[in-house]
Amino acid sequence: MLPSSFPPLPALTRAEAEFVDCYLEVLDQVGRINPARDGDTYRALRAAQALASRAVALREALALMHERGESEIHAETLARVLRILDGERRAARVAVPPTASD
Repeated sequence: MLPSSFPPLPALTRAEAEFVDCYLEVLDQVGRINPARDGDTYRALRAAQALASRAVALREALALMHERGESEIHAETLARVLRILDGERRAARVAVPPTASD
């Protein structure tokens, strides 16, 4: 059986693509650090160490966009890209999970 196909990504500049990739990597690391989630301290420590470098890459992607004159973040387009790349699930890992009674 063939895997389901994903919708095509909207056209992005290279800097926008790097911005989205770095943003998702930051989300992943923060999700691993989230103290409201099960896990061990070593995993959280490794994620915190990775977060620092991913945050620098995110800053550099945004700086590059700014330097190139890309002064707007096209939220609608980038939100569509984030949905295609599973950003909603990845961002949910950052939130405090609901209590069992919710």
